[in-house]
Amino acid sequence: MERIPVFVLVILYFISIEIACNGHTHINNNVQSEQKALIDFKSGLTDPNNRLSSWKGNNYCYWQGIGCENGTGFVVSIDLCNPYPYPLENVYGNQSYMNLSGVVNPSLIKLKYLKYLDLSFNSFKAIPIPQFFGSMKNLIYLNLSNCGFIGAIPSNLGNLSNLQYLDFSSYYTYYNEFEYSNDLFIENIEWMTSLVSLKHLGANYVNLSMVGSQWVEVLNKLPILTELHLDHCSLFGSIPSPSSVKLTSLAVISISSNGFNSTFPEWFLNVSSLVSIDISSNELHGRIPLGLGELPNLQYLDLYWNDLHGSIPSSIGNFCNLQYLDFSHNKLNGSLPEIVNGTETCNSKSPLPNLRELHLESNQLMGKLPNWLGELKHLEELYLYDNQLQGSIPSSIGNFCNLQYLDLRFNNLNGSLPEIVNGTETCNSKSPLPNLRVLYLQHNQLMGKLPNWLGELKHLEELYLSHNQLQGSIPNLIGNLSNLYNLNLGNNRLSGTLTEQQFWKLSNLEYLYIDSNSFRLDVSSNWTPPFQLKYLSMGSCYIGPAFPAWLPSQKYLIYLDLSNASISSSIPNWFWNISSNLEYVILSHNQLQGHLPNLNIGEFPPNLHFLSLSGNLITGTIPNSIGCLSSLEVIDFSSNNLIGSIPSTINNCSHLMILDLGNNSLFGRIPKSLGQLQLLKSLHLNRNKLSGEIPSSLQNLTSLDVLDLGYNNLSGQIPAWIGTTFANLVILNLRSNMFYGRLLPSLLSNLSSLHVLDLAQNNMTGEIPVTLVELKAMTQERDMGIYSLYENGSSYKYEERLIVITKGLILEYTRALSLVVSIDLSDNNLSGEFPKGMTKLFGLVFLNLSMNHITGQIPESISKLRQLSSLDLSSNNLFGSIPSSMSSLSFLGYLNLSNNNFSGKIPFIGHMSTFTDSAFTRNPNLCGAPLVIKCQDEDLDKRQSAYVEDKIDGGYVDQWFYLSIGLGFAMGILGPYSVLAMKRSWCDAYFDFVDKIVKWLIFRRRVTYARNHAQRK
Repeated sequence: MERIPVFVLVILYFISIEIACNGHTHINNNVQSEQKALIDFKSGLTDPNNRLSSWKGNNYCYWQGIGCENGTGFVVSIDLCNPYPYPLENVYGNQSYMNLSGVVNPSLIKLKYLKYLDLSFNSFKAIPIPQFFGSMKNLIYLNLSNCGFIGAIPSNLGNLSNLQYLDFSSYYTYYNEFEYSNDLFIENIEWMTSLVSLKHLGANYVNLSMVGSQWVEVLNKLPILTELHLDHCSLFGSIPSPSSVKLTSLAVISISSNGFNSTFPEWFLNVSSLVSIDISSNELHGRIPLGLGELPNLQYLDLYWNDLHGSIPSSIGNFCNLQYLDFSHNKLNGSLPEIVNGTETCNSKSPLPNLRELHLESNQLMGKLPNWLGELKHLEELYLYDNQLQGSIPSSIGNFCNLQYLDLRFNNLNGSLPEIVNGTETCNSKSPLPNLRVLYLQHNQLMGKLPNWLGELKHLEELYLSHNQLQGSIPNLIGNLSNLYNLNLGNNRLSGTLTEQQFWKLSNLEYLYIDSNSFRLDVSSNWTPPFQLKYLSMGSCYIGPAFPAWLPSQKYLIYLDLSNASISSSIPNWFWNISSNLEYVILSHNQLQGHLPNLNIGEFPPNLHFLSLSGNLITGTIPNSIGCLSSLEVIDFSSNNLIGSIPSTINNCSHLMILDLGNNSLFGRIPKSLGQLQLLKSLHLNRNKLSGEIPSSLQNLTSLDVLDLGYNNLSGQIPAWIGTTFANLVILNLRSNMFYGRLLPSLLSNLSSLHVLDLAQNNMTGEIPVTLVELKAMTQERDMGIYSLYENGSSYKYEERLIVITKGLILEYTRALSLVVSIDLSDNNLSGEFPKGMTKLFGLVFLNLSMNHITGQIPESISKLRQLSSLDLSSNNLFGSIPSSMSSLSFLGYLNLSNNNFSGKIPFIGHMSTFTDSAFTRNPNLCGAPLVIKCQDEDLDKRQSAYVEDKIDGGYVDQWFYLSIGLGFAMGILGPYSVLAMKRSWCDAYFDFVDKIVKWLIFRRRVTYARNHAQRK
């Protein structure tokens, strides 16, 4: 082997060193450039939680969120996604988020090899998406979702031809609630056609309203697009069909919560690769297309909250791979299909063999539950609530081996719960429905007894059977449901004795509702329940006469209802210390005795919002310590035997919305401090002995809906500021006081929400103001649906009530109070003419102006009050005739026009014929039925009527009589004449014959005459 010269080796050595040094210098330069770019990027960020604390030193490849290429040290990925977008106060103290903010430094452009960039769930608020992102051409993954960027999405993102994943969805999550934003928008979507490598596009909550229908054609040009998310994008109109469908790789399309108003897009049925379709919360109409079952790979289908109608096609059984199906909140009707396809198509013994969740709630489905539902072997959640389903619950429900949630509430299901259900053999289990956790059957028409198998549902956590017609007792086996934490059997017809056995294993029970039944509680005095309840509702159960001795053991109670529970003792001192969490206390309609406790701050539950002690026998005064309950929203002490004055300290209850002290024996003046309760909506001080004037401080109660001061000894003039201050007032009751003065027009000028106006039994004078027509709520014919005055907060638990005197009866309205539209000004000294403007109050149901001095006539336009149910105008000075138009008031059930000066005949026709004479008595000039007094011309009218009838009937007979005679005479003359005129020989023979007869008659007469004459001689 030939030796290499030494000088050649030396030269090669120096060349290799030079190359190595230059290479190392080049790499060092790249490292420094990459590191400097990252440091500059960090300098623009605000990092309150020190997430980037590791970004120091030279080894940047080990910095948090940085990924480098092996060997070169080039940065290829930056992942700064917020790992905790939800608040974690227990971990991070007062910090709610681990989010970054500030600005995005353009130094990122220097990272030439960057392929992956994730800044999602941070807070770059009020800045646009940086333009330089469009220059980072090596990016494959770009996630800018939920970063708080605003403005137009830069069109130069279309330069990123290597991009496979792009997401700039823009909703945020704050404190476990979503705050949605449409601050990002796209004006022209054409630039997306350049993203030829794109597989995933996320643009949720990006405003695409300016794009119009162009989005379909543009996205159809992305040949390998796999996922498309355009939820809440302000798209509207129809979903256009592309000229030719090229989205052959599309697996997921989600376009929910837009304004699409069209039928289901048929072109979706040509995209056989679809795995998931979500078009929920739009305005799709028409029927469910039959071809949906032909999509072979479909696993998720959500058409929730649209306007789809028609029946559910039996072809849904062809969804062999479907796991989630949601047709809820539409207008689907008809019965569920008795038979569904799929057993042959899917090579399965049952239809929909992979279905896990089925949502058909809130439609108009009818008929019975079909048997094939029990064949859905893998079903875990079934929601059919809020429909019109009928029939009984089949025993086949036991075949749901994997079912966890069954919701059939708010239907018309009837019959008894099945005594025995299938499933023990099918599911290889000793009990039916072995995985059921939630069973909702409330608000149906179920009858019969509770079956024992309910106590065998060992995994059951929630059982709702309230608002049915169930009877009998609670099975002892219910006490075995050790996982049960919510049991609701309220509002049924259940009865029997509740013992410790029904509760002995319910250690996880937190919510117990057995109210509105007829249970009797019978447990030992030293019983300690195995549970710690949060909500306890035992209203209408027999618990008394004393408070339950086991109640102090419930240290976590929030809600307590022992109303109508036959408790007749006083409230024990320990009661107020049961639970520091107590918010609702309802002890109404018992026979509670004794005084209200005078406790100090700290001795009451600090968070008490609702306190109802109404309908008891509590005596004494309202203690000043009531002001310590500063969190109270509702105080109801009505219908007791309380005396004394209303404590001024009540103004400390600054959150108070409802104060009901009615039907007691309170006296003194209304405290001025009530005017400080600025959140007050309902004030009932009726049926007491309060005196003095209405304090002017009450005009600060601008949120007031109900003001009931009736049946007191209040005096003075009714303040005019009631009409100008209480714009939201629904009920104004000042009945049976000693108010005097004129009804000022301003009192009625601004009460546009008023439904009930009761000023009866006072000393009001003057005319009824014409501003009455400005009671706008009374000008509308009421929707007969029942609604609650209070729907939010603690006050919705309070049931408004009002005494209304109508139809001659004293009626208390509660749940139907919304149907009452009433004006009662009776028993005053009002004068002037009947207000014609009152006939424009088309929604008026009760009207009472009796016992005044009102004059004038009832206008014909009173027939416009078509909702009127009771009308009392008695004991006034009204005159003239009663309008015949009143006969059209078909809802009128009570009428009293007595003791007036009406005259003429009563229009006893139509609906007016249903009233007796008591409605019209003591009107001296009134006559006709139903009064016994006949009108003066009534007999004459009858005779004339009879004469006319006889004349008409007789003339009718006479006319036919004379006509028949004339016709007979004519035929007797004209008949023979016509015959004789036709033939001369007959005519001559006839008249010859007549001649002979006449001559013979003359001869005979002469002979007779001669004989008679001879005899007389």
